[in-house]
Order: sequence, then C-alpha cells, then structure tokens
Amino acid sequence: MVLAYEWKRYTIGHRTFVNAKDQKPNTNDHVTALYIAVEWLLRSQYYMIDYGFGSYRLGKKWTTSYPETTGYIIETLIKYSHLKKENEIRNCCLRAADWLLSIQKPSGGWQGETMEDNKNEVVFNTGQIIRGLLSVHCETDEQKYLDAAIKAGDWLVEIQEAEGMWIKNAFMGVARVYDSYVDVPLIHLSGFTKDDKYKNAAIKNLDWIVDHKQEENGWFNDCDNTIKHNDRPILHTICYTIDGLIEAGNLLDEPRYIQAGKRAADALLSNYNQHSVLKGRFDKNWNGYEFPILTGYAQLAVIWMKLHHLYPEDGYFKAAQSINNQLVWLQFDDARFGNINGGIAGTFPFWGKYEPFSFPNWASKYLVDSIMMELQILKHTL
Repeated sequence: MVLAYEWKRYTIGHRTFVNAKDQKPNTNDHVTALYIAVEWLLRSQYYMIDYGFGSYRLGKKWTTSYPETTGYIIETLIKYSHLKKENEIRNCCLRAADWLLSIQKPSGGWQGETMEDNKNEVVFNTGQIIRGLLSVHCETDEQKYLDAAIKAGDWLVEIQEAEGMWIKNAFMGVARVYDSYVDVPLIHLSGFTKDDKYKNAAIKNLDWIVDHKQEENGWFNDCDNTIKHNDRPILHTICYTIDGLIEAGNLLDEPRYIQAGKRAADALLSNYNQHSVLKGRFDKNWNGYEFPILTGYAQLAVIWMKLHHLYPEDGYFKAAQSINNQLVWLQFDDARFGNINGGIAGTFPFWGKYEPFSFPNWASKYLVDSIMMELQILKHTL
C-alpha cells in the first residue's frame, strides 16, 4: 500500500510538489506537520529496546538505535518541550541522554551507525552526541552530562591532525569538511568549561575548511560521505558544512566563517529559485544530479532562516517557507500507514538512492527544527 501511495504521489503529484514552492504558506498546516513529526520521533524511540531513536525501513521495519542522531534529536526535542511545555517529552530526552552515557566508549567517543552495526568511535557522531548532552546539562544542571561531554571533547582534541582536520576515527578514515558541524558543539563546550582548547580545535578545523577546501563559488571539496562520489557531494553533507560554518561564525563573532557558509547557501538559493527543486548532489559548478534528498531540504530551510536573522532582506525566509511547504506536502500524514505516519522519506521519490524505502529519523529531526524556526520568526505560539 505504501509503495502504491508513493508511486501515485510521484507520477501524479510531482507537479504539485514543484508548485508547492510558490504556494502561500498555511501556518496551520505547518503546525500540524510539526506535531505529527514530533509524534513520529517519539514513536521511533518507543519501539527501540533501549532509549535511543531509530529509523523505519520498509520490509525491515525499525532499525536499532542510532547514537549519533539520538544526540542531536535530544537537542531538538528539548527545544520543542519548552515551546509546548511538554514535560514527558523532556523526560524522553533525559532517558535518551542517560542511555548515551551508558554506551560511551572508554576513549570518550561514541560508535558510528546503529547499535546493531557495532562500529568503532567516529568523530562526527561523537560531536552530535555532545550537542545532546550539553542540552540536557543545561536542562538539569547535572554534572554527569557535562563530564561525558568533556571526555568526548578531550578525545576529539587529542586525535585532531595538526592541520586542523580529523582523519583518525573519521568516517571512512578520510578528512571531510562537514566536520564543521562538530566544531559548533566544541565551541559550546569551551563556553561551559572555560577551557579554550576545544574552541581552538574548532578554529583550526574551520580555518582548514575555509582556507584550503572551499572554491570561490562556494562549493566544497572533500564534502561527500563517500569516496566514489566526492566530486558531487550530497546536499545533506553540504548543509552540515554550511550550517557549521555559519553557526560557528556567529558563536565566535567571526564574519569570514559566516561569509564562507553564505556563499554556498546563496548558490543553492539561486539554484532553488531557478528550478523550484533542489537535486540530491551538486558538482563544483553547482550542477545538480539525482533525486531530491529531503533531509538536505529541511537542513537548508534551517540554514536560510539563520541567514534571515543576519540578512532579513535577502529572500532567505521566503525560500525557507517554500521548502517547508514542499516538505509538508511530502510528509506522510495518513494513519493507515501506522509507523510511518508523520515521517519523512529519505528521498523523493521513495526509491531514490539516498536512504531508499526508508524514513530516517534525522529527516524528521530537521523538519521539526525548520518548522519551529519558521513559527518563531512569525511569532506564532504553539
């Protein structure tokens, strides 16, 4: 039934997906989409054997928990619990954080992929878990969460290369620019501990990215999460890179990092305004390939809204609302589909190359982020 639904949605509704970009945003529809996306995230925790968050795959059903995405889902749901004053959601986050403490490696890092995969520690994944632990530390003032984040931060500093990148314990064992998304929690950790070593490690990595890995048109070298397709990175990892640069620039009050992120975000804005659809991969000339990656869509909406706060006249908010329109149109909102109701697929159409036939929990996480930011800009209370 799900495949038939998606097939109809693609073959008959593709034009509607494109045209959703130019529809006037319906705030009530976006609020409803936010609610059911949060419900889906909570369901993705409920069906785990632990307190992490999983994803749903057709034919295989629920995965085991992802430590990495659990970390930054915590950060999102803590923010949502404040907006809605939902104490039980807060408790779900605390249980998830305690579970992450229980699986931290002796080194200080956390494993990659799902629990079932049982991988070694990974730099990027560890950075995202620091995000969640610091959020819970702020929420509870309990030292154990900060202590675990410090142990992780010490490990990241210790294994960083002198040039500023990470290779040891990096995904695939190669340096990648999307570790800018690790720099942000390191900067936050410096704020909590008053120890500049974490901030200095972040600055080294940011300088390596901006000085050595970005082209004049904003495109990034060494940005993909594969080796084979590194010449055409996916939107998902491009957005990690942009978001890390902009957020780190804001935290450090360093305009050159913000401008580096803005160059790439502006290239994607121009592409979106021209084509009404963003492809899943982009080469060094910003030519697009493959089907849209919906996680990247939501991430880009978040990025454009961050830029809206800095440059409110540059069309970022309008584009972000248009992205949200398209995502809300694609969100599964039919109770007949049970465990996927409220979720977002990896790609559009459903059988695209990125997370095919799957509902990754990180897609819903970024949809929740993007809609919350939209509503806050509109001063709409939940």
